[in-house]
Amino acid sequence: MEYINDTMESIAEQPLGVQDHESTLHESVGDTMKRDLRMIGLKLFHVLCPHGKGPTALRDWDLWGPLLFCSTLSLILTSAVGTSGSQGAVFSLVFLVIFVGSVGVTLNAKLVGAKASFFQCLCVLGYCVFPLVIAALVIWILPKDTPGLYVITIALSAAGLFWATWATVPFFGSMVDSSRKPLVVYPVFLFYIFLAILVMGAAPSPDATNPTIPTPTPSSSI
Repeated sequence: MEYINDTMESIAEQPLGVQDHESTLHESVGDTMKRDLRMIGLKLFHVLCPHGKGPTALRDWDLWGPLLFCSTLSLILTSAVGTSGSQGAVFSLVFLVIFVGSVGVTLNAKLVGAKASFFQCLCVLGYCVFPLVIAALVIWILPKDTPGLYVITIALSAAGLFWATWATVPFFGSMVDSSRKPLVVYPVFLFYIFLAILVMGAAPSPDATNPTIPTPTPSSSI
């Protein structure tokens, strides 16, 4: 009985949904997509509800989820710009900020001595962008005449910022000594602060959506 319990505990400690030496060469495209979506859902669950198995699940890295969430955030912020000619620049800016920021935070974690691979850190940072994606989506769909729109925008951006940081801390905190944990968490916090500032740009602008059209004054006839 003790052997069975020990075996079940060892299985629970393995990355979720992954079988060792599993060959996927003969797997159909549909099965591959279902497996990838299931893994994205499992990692997303651990981001939204961080608990004991979160760092273990996120060690099984992939870049499909981060690519999906970063693209979604870029599209939301691009749509918030409207029909101006700067949409391409906004999309590129968001992608560049996420890529450069993730690489910088990952290199800092490796220099501090994090016991995680480069792609594992990128995976965690990309998945933890999801709370900010939700905040940007809610801000974007808010009507422009919502009472206290800017207060709501700031509150949602702050909630996404702290949730993203809260989901990241268990993974990075378990990779380094407790004395070095602030050296890893602080750059992560700065990274998500910059993204939260970009998320605030998803708020509808009354001036941009309803431009003031001057009323022509009729000239008096002589």
